[in-house]
Amino acid sequence: MIQPGEHAPDVAFALGDVGSGKISDYLGRPLVLFFYPKDDTSGCTREALDFTALAGDFAAAGVQLLGVSRDSLESHRKFAAKHALTVTLASDEDGAVCEAFGVWVEKNLYGRKYMGIERATFLIDADGKVAQVWRKVKVAGHAEAVLAAAKALGD
Repeated sequence: MIQPGEHAPDVAFALGDVGSGKISDYLGRPLVLFFYPKDDTSGCTREALDFTALAGDFAAAGVQLLGVSRDSLESHRKFAAKHALTVTLASDEDGAVCEAFGVWVEKNLYGRKYMGIERATFLIDADGKVAQVWRKVKVAGHAEAVLAAAKALGD
């Protein structure tokens, strides 16, 4: 499990218009990497909308935003278009990014156990070190808390 102070794993993921990317592509500016379970579900939509609403504030603070799920790029395109999302969404269909960040976990819903993405956010500094980690995220107020922490990186 990744802890603050450790270097973020330099794993690759699929990106819509550019094909692919990796964490090291984001060095030089802080990065908020938020993992969410599924496109177009209520909590995930709310989280993506909250980050989209604050995207200008993150940009003004020099912070990049990247959402990650195991949904396909096509699913991301539809999700972003339907909700007018402006945050970049990366696809991790093979699960390598989720595994590297330790967010692919056993979940339990009404007694049924299954594997899925734990909603989690990683604030990565400009040098690629993890500055802060939020696990088992509750969506309400989360984007604002991440923005405050991201702004504090510059202090």
